[in-house]
Amino acid sequence: MHIHIVGICGTFMGGIAQLAKSLDIKVSGCDAAVYPPMSDQLKEAGIELIEGYDSEQLKLNPDLYIIGNAISRGNPLLEAILNSGAPYTSGPQWLAENILWKKKVLAVAGTHGKTTTSSMLTWILEEAGLNPSFLIGGVPNNYHRSARLTDSEYFVIEADEYDTAFFDKRSKFVHYRPWVAILNNLEYDHADIFPNIHAIQRQFHHLVRTIPSQGRVIYNGESEALKEVLEMGLWTLAESFGTSDSDNWQLKDHEDSRLFSGSKEIGEVSSPLPGHHNRMNTIAAVAAAAAIGISAVDALHHMESFEGVKRRLELRGTEDGVKVIDDFAHHPTAIEETLKAQRSVQREGRIIAVLEPRSNTMKLGSMKDKLPGSLELADEVVCFQSPAVHWDVAEALKPLGNKAKVFSHLEEVAEAAVKTAEPGDTILVMSNGGFGNIHEKLLNVLRQRSINE
Repeated sequence: MHIHIVGICGTFMGGIAQLAKSLDIKVSGCDAAVYPPMSDQLKEAGIELIEGYDSEQLKLNPDLYIIGNAISRGNPLLEAILNSGAPYTSGPQWLAENILWKKKVLAVAGTHGKTTTSSMLTWILEEAGLNPSFLIGGVPNNYHRSARLTDSEYFVIEADEYDTAFFDKRSKFVHYRPWVAILNNLEYDHADIFPNIHAIQRQFHHLVRTIPSQGRVIYNGESEALKEVLEMGLWTLAESFGTSDSDNWQLKDHEDSRLFSGSKEIGEVSSPLPGHHNRMNTIAAVAAAAAIGISAVDALHHMESFEGVKRRLELRGTEDGVKVIDDFAHHPTAIEETLKAQRSVQREGRIIAVLEPRSNTMKLGSMKDKLPGSLELADEVVCFQSPAVHWDVAEALKPLGNKAKVFSHLEEVAEAAVKTAEPGDTILVMSNGGFGNIHEKLLNVLRQRSINE
């Protein structure tokens, strides 16, 4: 069996490639830009990578093409596949038909926190001796890889609401048919796909419809949008998590540091990732683990050895007394929560936020009015306006006054961020892309500054 993956370097499709390789399937793939870290993972797995979408790849004559959801009509290889009549499918469908059908799937859905919560849940199952398979849209530091296939009956998957493929506009997660589903939160996002939040809620309800009656829904009790989803119809036992006494799983006491199940105290919530949103992620993972028989006390204990996730408040380096931290935050809510989390552990020194509006939602300007408010906790804001952003970022950030600066060149962004940075300060980089390796540029400028002083 030979499969060729079109658009292989995204985290999800790269994960599919690694899982297929684990089944002793011959795997090759292509992408517009074969780039690390995924390209490194794939090469280490012995997977052939081709740069670009040349129609000549049809001569590889694989048994099946798997088409990534970023591939659109007009792509030369896709057009060649369609014209040849060659068999093709989507990544989620291939995964469901070849792997997930024989697993008990634990799926983590939501606008924010999917990668972190999936990583937490996977590690809890690992420490409980369950050796889970997983496919995560990021790299857990406990594993240094985004996907793994084992003989365990459990499979943890990050369940994305983005569409499946050019020919299947349902959300990816409707293919997964989970036994347990975490619904972390729900806000408007993916403006390139969904016209409004109601369209996203409908997709979430399609997911809810697939969960067995003996399974479990774990949902954020603080999300009205999720409650509206469940009101559309629910056939499964549902448990809420949050800070209210009415929630099944509750955070209480100072800074929501203690977990309760009903009136029973479970213990202290421990995670290397700070902030209320990460404590919420933790109790969601604990609740999901409890749904398959792991004691909540043990689950909390297992979290003590969780090492976090790459690009989630990840320290990239310190130069001249200034820390450079990387985070995936790209939606205004995520930006605000990330700043709150950093502020909660940084009692002294300033936070200089370096932001790239890069997601499709941000590039379309759907969230520009919420952007200034999300950055209020930063002492200084340096924003990159790429050619792909067709709205005036400087105009949108005017409510922040003089503390916000916007540049169209990465070198200018790095210079401006470092200019006022002093020992004890933190430069917090936020983007859902590589951001032109801005982290190394910042560290290099800081390093050069210290040499010249």
